[in-house]
Amino acid sequence: MTDVQPALNERTHRWEDPAGMAAAAGMDGLSVMRAILSGELPAPPIAGLLGFELESVDEGRAVFTMEPGDHHYNPLGSVHGGVYATLLDSALGCAVHTTLPAGVRYTSLDLDVKFLRRITTDTGPVRATGWVVHGGRSTALARADLRDGANRLLAEGSSSCMLFR
Repeated sequence: MTDVQPALNERTHRWEDPAGMAAAAGMDGLSVMRAILSGELPAPPIAGLLGFELESVDEGRAVFTMEPGDHHYNPLGSVHGGVYATLLDSALGCAVHTTLPAGVRYTSLDLDVKFLRRITTDTGPVRATGWVVHGGRSTALARADLRDGANRLLAEGSSSCMLFR
């Protein structure tokens, strides 16, 4: 009997020092997000690690895209729920970020994700779109959906964010 070893795959991850975000001091949230989109400011390291990209931003809206790979898989042979959650959380938080004046920061208070369809490498590119539902003085509420290329809903999420003025 021959001992067959499975093929091992490898990925290399490179990122810019997040300290480069110091250049964002004094900028409003939409300007920061547009600077990340244009490459003037570095993307967060998590984006490169998971292989997703900021596609577009407007006030109260952020869109991320990702091509699912087998490196995203869980033991069941589909994309891990944490990848869904990270994509949705990024769209949610960045949508809120686009509404903030200079000097105001935020943090997520909660994240609710509903998984509706499995994602595999056969799914093709996916898109997470987040939008602000309510922006108050101390909290913001955002919703997001995750869709495939045929516009089928794969997951949806919501988040409340605390604002620090």
